[in-house]
Amino acid sequence: MDALAEAALAGASPDELVRENVPDEYLAAYLHEEDARMFDGVPDKDVRRSLRVGMVPMPELAPDEALIAVMASSVNYNTVWSAMFEPLPTFDFLRRFGRQGGFAARHDLPTHVIGSDGAGVIVRVGSGVRHWRIGDHVVVSPSYVDDQEPATHADGMLGAEQRVWGFETNFGGLAHYAVVRVSQLVPKPTHLTWEEAASLSLCGSTAYRMLVSDRGARIKQGDVVLIWGATGGLGAYAVQLVKAGGGIPVGVVSSEEKAQALRRLGCDVVINRNDIGLGGHAPSPDETIAMGKRLGSRIRAEVGEDPHVVFDYVGAATFGISVFVVRKGGVVVTCGSSTGYQHQYDNRYLWMNLKRIIGSHAANLQELREFNRLVQLGRLMPALSTVYPLDEIGEAARLVQNNQHIGKVGVLCLAPHTGLGVTDPASRARIGADRLNPLGDSDRSTSPVPVLTGSAR
Repeated sequence: MDALAEAALAGASPDELVRENVPDEYLAAYLHEEDARMFDGVPDKDVRRSLRVGMVPMPELAPDEALIAVMASSVNYNTVWSAMFEPLPTFDFLRRFGRQGGFAARHDLPTHVIGSDGAGVIVRVGSGVRHWRIGDHVVVSPSYVDDQEPATHADGMLGAEQRVWGFETNFGGLAHYAVVRVSQLVPKPTHLTWEEAASLSLCGSTAYRMLVSDRGARIKQGDVVLIWGATGGLGAYAVQLVKAGGGIPVGVVSSEEKAQALRRLGCDVVINRNDIGLGGHAPSPDETIAMGKRLGSRIRAEVGEDPHVVFDYVGAATFGISVFVVRKGGVVVTCGSSTGYQHQYDNRYLWMNLKRIIGSHAANLQELREFNRLVQLGRLMPALSTVYPLDEIGEAARLVQNNQHIGKVGVLCLAPHTGLGVTDPASRARIGADRLNPLGDSDRSTSPVPVLTGSAR
C-alpha cells in the first residue's frame, strides 16, 4: 500500500493527504483487451479466467473530477457482463468514448478497470471542483453524465453521452483508487461501514428510480408490488422501498434459503418460483399463461388482489408473466435482463387492459441523493451479504455469475478488514447492528471474509 493510501485509511487530515504524493500506478481489478475473444465457442464463460488483479497506470485528473481512495466496492451484474465480454467487449465502449478527445482519450486503454460501486475518501480534486473537499467520505454513483448536454439538465439519464462508470468508462471502483466526476458523489452514510456503504449506490438508486421516482412507477401507500429476484441486489432494495412507502411487497425467489432471507427483510408475501413451475429459461406462450395464472392465484390468495406494479430486472424468463399478471391499468417497470434481453409477451394483455411498460436505467444524482437520505435516516438498510478481498474478485464475480449469492457481494479494496469507516457510532447503535445487516450471515460457507458489524477504527 502506498503512502497516500495509508494516510487515507488512517484518517489523515486534508493537509496531511495533500502532502502525500499520488502514486504513478495502483492496484486494480481489470480486464485486458487481448482476452476479449477468449470465450468464443466456450459454453461456460467462467469470469475467474478473465478477471485480473495487478498494477495499472494512474490517470491524469480532469478539472471536474476527484480521485477517490477506494475502501470498498461491490460486484454488480455488469461486472459479470464485462468479464464475459458480453453482450460485447467493453473495450468497444472505451474506444467510442476515447474518440471524443481531450480527457476522454484517457479511457481508451488496453486495460479496463471495472466496478460501478465504491465508497472511500477523496484524496485529490480537480481545479474546477467547488462543493467537495479532500478528506470527504463519499459513495459513488454509477451514472456518468455530460453536464454540457441540454438533456442532462432535464434528467441526467437522458443525455446521449450518459454512461455507466466502470462499465462504459475506465477507472472504476474495484481498485485501490478510482477517478470519478464529482457529479457522481454523495456523502457516505455516517453510521455505515465502508463495505456496507459500497453496497448501496447502483442497485439502491436504480430501484428507487424504478419504483419511487416520478420517472418510474410512482408507488403509493397500499400498492401491491411483485418483485422478481427479491433477494438479489436490486430486489432487496425494492422490497425495502415498497415497505418504507407503505406498499405490500410480494417477493419471488428460487430457494428456501433465499425465502428465509426475504422474510428477514420483512417481505409480506414470499413465493418460491419453483411452486409456479418457473425455471431459468424463457417459457413458451402457453407456459407463460399457465404460470401467470398460478402466480396470480397465489397473490390473490395472499393479499386479495392483483399487483399494481411488477418490478422486473430478470428479463426473458419472467417478462411475459409480468405483463400477464399485473392488474388492469398496472405498470411493469423493467431494467437489466439477466436471463436475456429478448422479451416476449402477449400484447393483448397489455393493450386491452391498458397496462404500461416503463423502461428504467440507473438513476440521476437527485434520485441517488433521495435514496441516500433514506439510508442516512435509518429507513433503508444495506443489502450486503458476503465480502471478499480484492485479490479474490474472480471468486466474488463467479458467485454472482452463478446466482449463488443473495443481496450484494462486497469487495474490500484498501480496507484491510470489515467493520471500518463508521463515524457516527451513536446512530449505528440506535438503529441496531442486527437491523443494519438483514442479509448478512457470518456462517455462510461462501464468505471468505465474514460480514462483521464493528464500529470505526
